Amino acid sequence: MSEPLSREPFRSRRGRLMATVMAAVSLALFVVLAVLVSGVDEGGWVVADRVMMAVIGVALALVLWRWAAIKAVPDDTGVTVQNLIGQRHIRWDEIRDVTFDDGDPWVSIHLADTETVAVMAIQRADGPTSRDEAQRLADLVSVSRDHR
Repeated sequence: MSEPLSREPFRSRRGRLMATVMAAVSLALFVVLAVLVSGVDEGGWVVADRVMMAVIGVALALVLWRWAAIKAVPDDTGVTVQNLIGQRHIRWDEIRDVTFDDGDPWVSIHLADTETVAVMAIQRADGPTSRDEAQRLADLVSVSRDHR
């Protein structure tokens, strides 16, 4: 008998690492720049400019932090896809096909109603493991069909 398929969440390894590191770097860089730029008495930036510089750093860090949170979580009823913007639960019986064609940046789920949903958690940037993860998602869909 074969092992049951893993229901571990799908997450981009490289994308998550890059986003986390860059969030920390941008936050530190913009805050340091806000502190170190020349003051008003030297003809430089006013306090509002410094605050805005720090706010830009925080905003950029938050967007990158959101990128690091991208995932797809399978369960008994379907898969919950959390992309950069939005989250959606897709039932297994709604999924018609899972594709990861050459040149695609991430996996696509094709639904029975002809809609296509990107699964940014499985990214080509992760190299060969991304193919394995795409296959695991396709296998989960296939197994769910067999149990209907």
